[in-house]
Order: sequence, then C-alpha cells, then structure tokens
Amino acid sequence: MESNTTQTNLTQITTYDAGNIGFTIFSMALVWLMIPGIGYFYSGMAREKNALSLIVCSVLSLVVASVQWFIWGFSLTFSKTATSPFIGNLDNAFLRGVLDEPSIGSANVPDIVFCAFQGMFAALTPALAIGSAAERGRLLPMVIFIFIWSTLVYDFVAYWAWGANGWSAKLGALDFAGGTPVHITSGFSSLAYAIILGKRHAGEDFKPHNMSNVVLGTALLWFGWFGFNGGSALAGNTRAAMACLVTNLSASVGAITWMCIDYRVHRKFSALGFCSGAVAGLVAITPGSGYIGPAPAVAVGFLGSCFCNIAVQMKHRMSYDDSMDVFAVHGVGGYIGSILTGIFTESYIAGLDGTTDIPGGWINQNWIQVPHQLAEATAGAAWSFFVTYIILYTMNRIPGLSLRVDHQVEIDGLDVAEIGELAYYQVNKVIGIDARTGEQKVVAEEMKSVSNAAPISQGMTSIERVMSDPGSHHQEPRSPHALNNP
Repeated sequence: MESNTTQTNLTQITTYDAGNIGFTIFSMALVWLMIPGIGYFYSGMAREKNALSLIVCSVLSLVVASVQWFIWGFSLTFSKTATSPFIGNLDNAFLRGVLDEPSIGSANVPDIVFCAFQGMFAALTPALAIGSAAERGRLLPMVIFIFIWSTLVYDFVAYWAWGANGWSAKLGALDFAGGTPVHITSGFSSLAYAIILGKRHAGEDFKPHNMSNVVLGTALLWFGWFGFNGGSALAGNTRAAMACLVTNLSASVGAITWMCIDYRVHRKFSALGFCSGAVAGLVAITPGSGYIGPAPAVAVGFLGSCFCNIAVQMKHRMSYDDSMDVFAVHGVGGYIGSILTGIFTESYIAGLDGTTDIPGGWINQNWIQVPHQLAEATAGAAWSFFVTYIILYTMNRIPGLSLRVDHQVEIDGLDVAEIGELAYYQVNKVIGIDARTGEQKVVAEEMKSVSNAAPISQGMTSIERVMSDPGSHHQEPRSPHALNNP
C-alpha cells in the first residue's frame, strides 16, 4: 500500500512541465531581490546616520515574514479547504501537506513551488510598509509588528483577493500581482505607522543623503518586478511575456512623467524624480499587468505617476511624516492602479495563457468591473489602516514595546544606537615626508563615523594632509575640521 502511494505521487510530479516550475522558481528569486532593493532605496532616501538601519529593516522583514509564512501564513492565505470568505484555516500550518498537489494558484505548478513564490510576496510587503517608521522607529517592536501585521493584515487581504473562497475573488475583482494585497496594504499601513510615531525631529526639509543608493535600489526593484508581475502567470507563456512588457512600459512612462513634472518646477532633471516615477509606474501596473495591453499601459504609467506625485506634494501640507513616501507611491499608486485595471482590462490579454476567461473591463463594455475594483481596493485600504493603527496603538502601551526611540537616540542616529555599526566611515590620514628619503608616508591615521566628522563631498572616504615640514617625522592628527581647514 505504501509503495503504491509513493508511485502515484512520483507519477504526479512528472506531469508538471519543468519549464513552468523553473520559470516560477526564477521569478521567486527575482522577487527576493526586491527586498534588499527596497532597503537600498530607503537607505539612500534617509540621512546618513540612519542608512544602515533601513537596509537591516528590509532583511529583517524577509526573515520574520518567512518564518510566519511557514508557521501559518501560507495556510491562512491559501488553504484549499477554507470556506470562510474572510480568512483561511490552519489545515496547512507548518506547511503540512504542502508538496506536489496542483496549487491553488495554477495547475501548472505544485503547491511547494507556489508556496515558495508567494512567500516572497509576503516578505516584501511589510518591508515596504515599515518605510514610514524610518529614522525614529525602534527595531525590536518593529520585528514583533511584522509578525503580527503579516497575520492580521496581509494574510487577510491576500486571502480576499487570491484565496479559495475570498470574498473579493468571488465578487469578480481582478488583481493579477498584488495591487491590493501588496501595495494598498503596505501604503495605508505605512500611513497609520507614520501617524502613530509622529514627525521626525530637527526640521522638515529632509533630503536623500545618497542618490546612488536610491538609483541602485530602483534598479533592483525594476529588475525584480519582472518576476513579481511576469511570474504571477505561474507559467512561461505569452501572458507572462505581456506582463513583463507592460511592466517595463508603465515604469518607463512613469519615470518620464515624474521627471517632466519636476523639470517644470525646478528646471532640473531630477534623479529622485526618475526613481519615484518609475516605482509609481511599476506599482500602478501591478494589479492589471496580466490583463492590460501595451497602449493602456502607457496611460496607467502616466496617470499613476501624476497621482502619486500629487500625493507626495500633499504630504507636505498634512500633519504626518511618511519618511519614504510609502503611502503616496504604494498606497495611492496601488489604489489608482486597481481602478484603472477595471477600465483597461481586455479579455483577450487575460486569455493569452489559454485558460483564463473573463468578461474584461470597461474597454470590453463590462461596466460592473470598476465597482468591483473599488470594493476590493477600498476594503483593503480601510482594513489595512485601521487594523495597523490598532496593532501599533496597543503595542505602544505595552512596557518595553514603545515604538519610538528616545529623542537623543534619534539625534545620534539609529545606526549607532540600535545596530552599533555604521554605513560609512571616514579615514583621516596625516602624511609626513621622510627627511632622509623624501618619500611620503602615513604617520597617523584616525577612523571616524561620517556623522561625527566634518562635512565632506558625497562619496569621499578619506582626507589626506601632506605635512610640508621636511624635518617632521611625526605629527599628532588634528581634528577633522583642522584637516579640512589648514
């Protein structure tokens, strides 16, 4: 009996197309790459004294959410035996029974592959959400928050959209790659986090300290988004190719649009504007990437970038400090993208995989689609904001779990206080001239944190001073200010 069961399972495994499995696993790796990408993006946007903490936060999200996904996250989101319209059950807790059966997402891949792929979505989403806590949020409560939030917010909303009996999926709302479960949840949750924490100290005009990191983060995000959207087809087919094409097109239009808006105001081709616009375009196309053709993707990128830009400007008039513009770009961008999906969805694009049959959106005279999209997006936004607010409000009143660092810690920077390490160091060297040989040599060297050193050009790692006294074999190093000002 046991041998017969084993033979049946082995036979079933061989029925899957190896190309589809390989494509999905590779897409999973691309989505994984987005997590350090968001870390570098946030790191460059922050001040230098908090740069390392933002990268650490992103990888903490990866490990905490991955453990939560193993314990019960996957089961709550994708259990096949779930009957509730709101949340799954624990039948697959600890990944029990998750192996070679056809997945709930697609019969093209087994459960284990689908679980690994979707686990990266679950890990990325809180990494996006915690951006609004940058430069003032404590790490320990943040780790606990990620676990709780993944359970009470992400798992619920993802089940609604993609679960076996999720109410919005049954309603007919369309979300190909996570407009509501990923971007709306992270955006509106970040707004709640920003409100609970309050504004940062030391002024209002916070500028990115390292645009190279922002551009690097954008490149990693853009690259990973091909796996995020294209991989959601769960097969290497024409629909996946179309999803990748419209993803790149929307991001490109979004980047150009934001840069043009900034140029109109400042007469500069802003690198930050390029990066923000590209991400806005990527976010906006996400829910419709498997339903929308190239021409509508141009409109999605343009409108998504415009609305997100307006949301960023509105932030300065409101009483909240969303450090990394998570709400403006992901919350607003995801919401706009969901509505535009209801307008521009074309039934023939969805049918490129050979199996999906839907009535389309307004472009196919299916007028009910936009109300369906509004229902899912609004419910996801409201649930994310209010549940996140309740979680944080409760945690903040538990001894030892206060969310915000002390005032002095915020002034000194989270890299030193929370991590004990720094993203940057400055090496001050005193170079003397040997009286006998006439050769230069380092006679003293001192390493300082950049935040405690004199202002230097971005990217400079050392300051050297040549001592002109030929009889001097050694001189004590002066302060960094003295090195810069002889």
